[in-house]
Amino acid sequence: MFQCSRLLSFLIIYLIMINARSIYEDTSNRSIYDPFSDTDRSLFVTLANYRHRLERSMNIKKLRWTFSNLNSTALCDACDLLVPEMRALIRINRSDLIDDVAIRFCKYYKLLDQNVCLGAVNEYKNVTIEVLAMSPLTNKELCSLAFECQAPPYFPVVIWNVTFPDKPKPTPRPPQPPAPETPKLNVLHLTDIHIDFAYKPGSQADCSQPLCCRAGRPVPSHTGAGFWGDYRNCDIPYWTAEVILKYAAKLENIDFIYYTGDLPAHNVWNQSRSDQLYSINTINNMLATIFPNKTFYSAVGNHEAAPCNLYPTPNIRTDNISWLYEALANSWIKLGLPADTRDSIERGAFYTTLVRPGLRLISLNMNYCSRENFWLLINTTDPLGQLQWLIQWLQYAEDNEEKVHIIGHHPPRSCLASWGWNFYKIVNRYENTIAGQFYGHTHYDEFLMFYDEVDQKRPVSMAYMGPSLTTSSYLNPGYRIYSIDGEYPESSYWVLDHRTVIMNLTASNLYNETIFIDEYDARDAYEMENLFPNDWNNLVQKLQNDLDGTLMGLVYQYYTKSYANGNQCDHNCRRGLLCSFIKARDNDPHACDTIPPFLS
Repeated sequence: MFQCSRLLSFLIIYLIMINARSIYEDTSNRSIYDPFSDTDRSLFVTLANYRHRLERSMNIKKLRWTFSNLNSTALCDACDLLVPEMRALIRINRSDLIDDVAIRFCKYYKLLDQNVCLGAVNEYKNVTIEVLAMSPLTNKELCSLAFECQAPPYFPVVIWNVTFPDKPKPTPRPPQPPAPETPKLNVLHLTDIHIDFAYKPGSQADCSQPLCCRAGRPVPSHTGAGFWGDYRNCDIPYWTAEVILKYAAKLENIDFIYYTGDLPAHNVWNQSRSDQLYSINTINNMLATIFPNKTFYSAVGNHEAAPCNLYPTPNIRTDNISWLYEALANSWIKLGLPADTRDSIERGAFYTTLVRPGLRLISLNMNYCSRENFWLLINTTDPLGQLQWLIQWLQYAEDNEEKVHIIGHHPPRSCLASWGWNFYKIVNRYENTIAGQFYGHTHYDEFLMFYDEVDQKRPVSMAYMGPSLTTSSYLNPGYRIYSIDGEYPESSYWVLDHRTVIMNLTASNLYNETIFIDEYDARDAYEMENLFPNDWNNLVQKLQNDLDGTLMGLVYQYYTKSYANGNQCDHNCRRGLLCSFIKARDNDPHACDTIPPFLS
C-alpha cells in the first residue's frame, strides 16, 4: 500500500503540473477508496490549491515567487522518491501497474474532475512511461529538469555548447533613429488565438475543468458565459475572433503579419490529431479570407500538438510529428510563405525567408527548448540542430548585410537552461544583425531584455511578447501593431513604436456590441524617445528606482491588457514582474540583483 500511495503521489503531481486547475469542493466521496495518509492528502490539497491560485490570480508573479519554495520542495521530494520505483516497475515489465493506479486514482480520489483526470492519464501515460524508460538521465537529473529542482550546472550531462564560425564579432553598432521622413512598415502581431469551437453563451463559466464556457448551467448567484467571451477559464468563441480580425483588417494599414502560434483551445485532456488539424485549418482559412494578399510569417505553438506540448524528437520511434508539420507547411504556404520553405517546415517547423530586401525572417520551433516537452528528457541537446542552423543563417545575414527578425512561440526565458544560455550567446554574438524578436505564449503584454555577457549593464537586444487574442484567463482580447523602420536602402528594420488594441470584454457583453480601444502607444505611454535597447533599459532603471510608483502600476495594467490596474499588484508582485522582463535566460541567479528586494 505504501508503494501504491507513492506512485499515486507522483501521478497526481504530474497531472497537476500539466493541467489540473480545478478542485472539487465536495470531498465526501473520498472515503469510498482513499489510499492516502492524512499527510499525503494535506500535501496534495495544498499543491492543487496553489496551482489553482497561481493560474487564476492576477498577482501571478507575486504568487510564483511567494510559493516557489513550497512548489519546488514538494514536487522535487516526490520526484526523487517515486521515479526510482516507477523505473523499477518498467524494468520488470509491470508498467501496467502505473496505469491501473492512475485510473483508480481518477475514479475514487475526487481531487480532480474525473473526466479531466482520465483524459490526461490517457493522453500522457505512454509518453511518461517511455521517457522514464529511455532517458539516459539519472533519477536526480531527470527530476532537476522536469521540476527545476536543481540548477543544471550540477549535472554536466545536460550542459552543452554551440559552435560559432571562426569570424570575429564586429564592433557593436547600436541602432540610431531614422530621419522622420523615411518609410515605415506596419506589422500586425497575432498570437495565442485559442478559439473554442464548443463555446456556448450562457453556459457555466466557472466549472471544475480547466476549460469552461462549454456546457452546463451557471450555479446560483453566478453569471453564465458572456456572448462575446468571458474572463474566467474560457477561450474565445469563433465569432468574437472573427470580428476582432475583421476590425484589424479594416482599420489597420498592414504590410505583413507575424503569427506566433497556439490556435486550439485549452481542452488538452481530450484532444486528438483530427481536432488539432480542424482548428489549424479552420482558423487559417479564416485568416486567409479576412487578410487576402497579406503574407503571414508563422511560428508553431505548444498547443498545436496532440498531446499538447509533446513534440517527439527524431530518435523517438513510437511517435512522430510529421502529421502536424506537413499540415503546417501546406497551411503556412497558403498564407503566403514561399514554397522553398516547405522542406525545413516539414523537417522541424522552422524556416527562414526574406521579408523585404535586407530583412530576413527566421522562425524557430521553440517546443524543442521547452521543459514542457517531456520528450526532451531523452535528448536535451538541441535534437534538431536548430541553434547551429540559426547561427549559420545569422552568419549568412551578417556577411550579406541583412537584418534579421526572429519569431517563435515560447520566449527564450521559458527554455531549458542550456538551450537558453546558448541562445543568449547567439544574440550577443549577432547583436548588430538581430533587429527584433517576437514571441507569444504568456498571453500577457510583455517585453524582454538581453544584455551583453561581459558588460551586463549594456543592453543588446529586445524581444516582445504579444498580447493574446484569447481571454484566457482574466484578460481582454487584443493584438499589436509594430511600426518598423523600412523599407529603404540601409534600413535598420528596428521597431520604432508599437500600439496595442484591445476589445473591452465587459462593455462588449454589457452593450452586446464589440467595443475596441487603442489601449496605448509604447513611446507615449512610457515617455520614451525610441524603442531601442538603451531606451527600454532606461525605462527599466526608472521602474526599479520607483517600483511602487504610478509608472510601474501602468506597466502592470498594460501587462493584463487593462483587465486589472496597478493597485492590484503590490511590491512583491511588481518586483517579480520587473524581474521577468530582464531575465531572458533560465537559471540566471543574478539577473535581478539590481531590483529592490522582496518584502517579507
